[in-house]
Amino acid sequence: MSTPIKTAIVGFGSVAEKMHAPLIAVCPDLDLVASVERHTNRCEELYSGITTYRSLDELLAADVADLIVITTPNEYHFPMAMQCLEAGKHVVVDKPVTIFSHEAETLNKLAEEKGLICSVFHNRRYDGDFMTLQKLVRKGDLGDLVYLESHFDRFRPDVSENWREKEVPGNGITYDLGAHLIDQVVLLFGLPNWIQADIRKQRTGAVADDYFDITLDYGSLKAKVTAGVLVNVATPKFLLLGKNGSYQKFGLDVQEAEFKLGHKPEGASWGVETEEKWGKIFLNEETKAYETIPGNYRILYQNVADAISKGTSLDITIPQTISVLKIIEASFKSAEEKRTISKAEGNW
Repeated sequence: MSTPIKTAIVGFGSVAEKMHAPLIAVCPDLDLVASVERHTNRCEELYSGITTYRSLDELLAADVADLIVITTPNEYHFPMAMQCLEAGKHVVVDKPVTIFSHEAETLNKLAEEKGLICSVFHNRRYDGDFMTLQKLVRKGDLGDLVYLESHFDRFRPDVSENWREKEVPGNGITYDLGAHLIDQVVLLFGLPNWIQADIRKQRTGAVADDYFDITLDYGSLKAKVTAGVLVNVATPKFLLLGKNGSYQKFGLDVQEAEFKLGHKPEGASWGVETEEKWGKIFLNEETKAYETIPGNYRILYQNVADAISKGTSLDITIPQTISVLKIIEASFKSAEEKRTISKAEGNW
């Protein structure tokens, strides 16, 4: 039995408290030992054996952890990840890994030079509905695919005080949700031939983008990822069309709601969706429910632990996220200039 990897969280906001910390705590090969919080001792209150530090400098000087998880606002991801890697620490960064693709390239180079693990919290790869979509694409039941539509819509008509909605680097819904949706499409189909994007600020007083609609072209297949915060009606989470049939799925993965309720990510029932929430598959004249694979964010941290201690291949790599960032950068350019951006121009 190997000794669990001592792990620290930098920035103990809502996402760290509700999601990262519980996932680390239930991973048998990780040991949560410290957190960096500027004004509170929240992690220490929730978990035994935690030491609170007031800065990343203090944490690194104490040298109490080998894996550092960075959950700060986006603008701090790059400098903090660099600082941790330079100190010889493995790193997991909440998505997006950095704001700019060239920063991610710098992180990747440093991690490789030092032989360190640097991964990204693209937890939505382990949404049950997305894993079900992967299964459908792999099996080919729908025949040659022609269209994928991926939504992440919500109704939040009022601008909040969250940093993502303020005038700060890396703000807005495209970096927040677009990073997930683009990552999923690239994982399914690879890098697109070209993209075209419409990115807007729809709410009164919005200073950060709160709507995007991005088309990714794959020749005979077109994918569209879209999200908005003025959607007060059910839209399909996924709509996949093929020459033999279609798949339609409503509702978000159940894990996030469970985290918000304070439930621990434990047991065989974690991530299991009830039958009434399953998507439907439409083949010829037949319509039937299609069972959703249980979602499982626990896979992410277990894979990171295995990569560090056992040399297992890392599932979520920086080069993968560099491509996603380049598509995001191209999307902003496309929206501003109202034109398509080719793979050659975007260099993804």
